[in-house]
Amino acid sequence: MTFSVPARAAGACGTGGFDAWLADFKTEAAGKGISQNALNAALTGLTPDQTVLNRDHGQKVFSQTFEEFSGRMVPPRLTRGSNMLKQYGSVLSRIEQSYGVPGEVLVAIWGLETDFGVNVGKFPTIRALATLAYDCRRAEQFRGELLDALRILDRGDLAPSEMRGAWAGEIGQTQFMPSSWIKYAVDFDGNGRRDLIRSAPDVLASTANYLKGYGWQRGKDWEPGSPNFAVIQQWNKSDVYARTIATFATQLARAP
Repeated sequence: MTFSVPARAAGACGTGGFDAWLADFKTEAAGKGISQNALNAALTGLTPDQTVLNRDHGQKVFSQTFEEFSGRMVPPRLTRGSNMLKQYGSVLSRIEQSYGVPGEVLVAIWGLETDFGVNVGKFPTIRALATLAYDCRRAEQFRGELLDALRILDRGDLAPSEMRGAWAGEIGQTQFMPSSWIKYAVDFDGNGRRDLIRSAPDVLASTANYLKGYGWQRGKDWEPGSPNFAVIQQWNKSDVYARTIATFATQLARAP
């Protein structure tokens, strides 16, 4: 589905210099209820990140076959994945009771996205999102994500210094975009914060909540062709990646 986006009169992407664009954005964000504290903490002294632009403009089309990708990604992660299923067994069973998503699927996503939280990314999220919102390629999309990142700060889930992740703004151990964090993140460990960077229970439950939000059917299969596979494809539109999640989850389910 495509939406026509009205042209912005002030602070349009890529024009008038980054500082002028940022000043316009701050005004818009304040008008949408973002606190001055969050704006000052996150946006003061911000500059665009050329590395992020280079990554965005140089994205390669995903060209590996399913056999190549799954063969590279799944076998080295099977043992650790099985251990994680056991280590978080009670948490995962409570999550399945609440959201209907089996632990094998959640652990598969966790392993493929960040090696179970080891590689969450080092890019400062606010800077990355502001860079992509200022650039004209997907300006409106990333303007929205930047507003949601500021809402995460405002809500107290994270401090700006904690908000680091992938170059395109994904944060946490299963790589949520800020808009998904706002919509689906849950405080499953009960400490008052939705923390998808440090809290494995929050990470796994939030991932289950995302899948449930896209129509996951409790007790049903997740292999290609099933309704739940279509939900996995909402997690990652790449058919190769979605099939790799399903395969990894199935192998975890069969593991001793």
